[in-house]
Amino acid sequence: MKLFLDTGEIREVEKAAGWGILDGVTTNPTLIAKSGRGFQETVLDIGELLPGGAISAEVVATEYDTMLAEAEEIASWHEQIVVKVPMIRDGVLLVKTLSDRGIRTNVTLVFTVSQALLAAKAGATFISNFVGRVDDISGDGMAAVAETVEMVEKYGFDSEVLVASVRHPQHVVDAIRAGAHIATMPFEVMDKLFNHPLTDSGLQRFIDDFREAGLEIRAKAKV
Repeated sequence: MKLFLDTGEIREVEKAAGWGILDGVTTNPTLIAKSGRGFQETVLDIGELLPGGAISAEVVATEYDTMLAEAEEIASWHEQIVVKVPMIRDGVLLVKTLSDRGIRTNVTLVFTVSQALLAAKAGATFISNFVGRVDDISGDGMAAVAETVEMVEKYGFDSEVLVASVRHPQHVVDAIRAGAHIATMPFEVMDKLFNHPLTDSGLQRFIDDFREAGLEIRAKAKV
């Protein structure tokens, strides 16, 4: 499964990219606004930090003609950019247009398998199924993810299922179990994937035993 970072913070992308496990970055208008930096500037800086990675950058208009103009502008910035489009009627039409032109898209704010079907039929590259927001209202966000994965595989769509609105490591585990292609998450969630108390205690035991035995990695030079 691919791992994406959901952020507009350059320092977070730099650190995650340094781990060597980052496949892409998703942004949205809220994350860009929080960064306090320019939209194009932020997206291009992310591209420099993650060569070859997919970078989702979102249109903000909701009417087709204006969305198309924004999408064309955003797509022109860098070859790594994936145009992020909301799951609305004009958005689906835009995805079809962009797909026919060979421009990659990420359909966002998808909550049901029926919405995912429309995105897949329009030619979406990524379908962003949100889980945390559904869980917040006592629903089962991961159920739609599993249904979407099954739908995509059953009908042979080229779209990849991207699990979004990830709130904690268990969401990542559930995404793996559902067979999702991608999970995008805040930096703090990705950072927590490293953690386990048995890893910490086991490592400390290895270090203590090694030192107690007086061992060294590099042998001292003979005089």
